[in-house]
Amino acid sequence: MRRIGFFLNVVAMGLLFPGIFLPMFRVHLEVAAGVNGANVKVNVLEKELSIIGTVADLWENDRLLVSFLIALFSIGVPLLKGILVAVVGMSKNKRVQDRVNLVLHGVSKWSMADVFVVAVFLAYLSTTHADNMSEQSLTVFGFVLKVLVSTQMESLLRDGFYYFLGYCLLSLLGVTLVGWERRKPPPEGSITL
Repeated sequence: MRRIGFFLNVVAMGLLFPGIFLPMFRVHLEVAAGVNGANVKVNVLEKELSIIGTVADLWENDRLLVSFLIALFSIGVPLLKGILVAVVGMSKNKRVQDRVNLVLHGVSKWSMADVFVVAVFLAYLSTTHADNMSEQSLTVFGFVLKVLVSTQMESLLRDGFYYFLGYCLLSLLGVTLVGWERRKPPPEGSITL
């Protein structure tokens, strides 16, 4: 089981890097105005967001705490977890494996925060298709013009989201399997210290 868990974590680490660098979401905001049948559309925002890009944007906009927390839980903790799994998987010393496994399971509890980060992204961009329309009257030289103003916001999941989700799921399963032997009861008649 430990080898399968190690293999799953290697695959998970392979998914982590595209998950961090590829866009997770695409946001599109469009404003349209119509005056007496004549329509004008303007793209106000067209942005793709990746984890690393979001961390950089937040840092540049002086949102240091949020930037640090996203970097810690979406990049730092997964990398630390990958290093610990590698130590457990490559070590021949049972004592080292057991000690690193204890640390690994402590770190793995914090790694649920990376799943939380994705949930926050989804909640923040949950408007998959939000429309807002209002009609205004504009008086110019005594003439009343009806102006119809509408906004449309759309967010779409991108490849980075699926890579990061794959990392989260495989990593959780892999860490569970790496520590599987430690949780098994000792064989009957054996002496444990």
